[in-house]
Amino acid sequence: MKKIILALFVTAGTYASAQVLSNGAITNQFPNENIFLDGSTNNNSTVNDGKGLLFPSTDLTQFTFKTASLDGINFPSAYDGMVVYNTATGNTVTGNGVVTAVTPGFYYFSNPGQSTDVAPGKWLPLGGSNANAGKVNILTTETITNTSVNNKQVYAVKGAFTTLGTSTAVNIPAPAGMTAMYGITIYKAGTNTVYDRSLYSYTVATSAGNAITGSPSMSVVYPADTYEYVLEYLKN
Repeated sequence: MKKIILALFVTAGTYASAQVLSNGAITNQFPNENIFLDGSTNNNSTVNDGKGLLFPSTDLTQFTFKTASLDGINFPSAYDGMVVYNTATGNTVTGNGVVTAVTPGFYYFSNPGQSTDVAPGKWLPLGGSNANAGKVNILTTETITNTSVNNKQVYAVKGAFTTLGTSTAVNIPAPAGMTAMYGITIYKAGTNTVYDRSLYSYTVATSAGNAITGSPSMSVVYPADTYEYVLEYLKN
């Protein structure tokens, strides 16, 4: 009898600490099936109360994986396909997949082919849950974009330069660590004018006049004014 009572207490404790809460009974009616939780079986022909699924909210700018659990047996997919609702804006934590810019919205962890390593994985937006989900806000400080080239991260920075109308040389200082330009857009804020998406030449340096305005085939003197730009670049 004591053994039976002890077993009941253990079972009750297990249910008390369970991670699945419901406004109705949860029963194991379809073991070994593809679906692990079905909230749509009863009264499908009517509108039901309490049928929404509340996803866990996570701050992906602070979230870290418990990699000690990845032994090839526990979580053998290395969290590939894990879905969360992100509440923060910023960059994901170094060492927990590819560092990625995130905004509030649903994200899933894409880490195919891995069983013990999260480093190759990346948090990706889960289509259109939020008007800003997956978008990157490029600032005057280094911004991580959602673009990679040959597995190398593309960064971006916003800036401005002023011309006197007499020279093709302008100042577009290279950000720290920059090794190559990926792209540039030169535009005039407050207008619908994009002046160019290229330069005649660019020197990776912080010295004055390191950029020459124009297209790859012709240098061009810009009229005296102030112009904005978004510089996209690669690092080591």
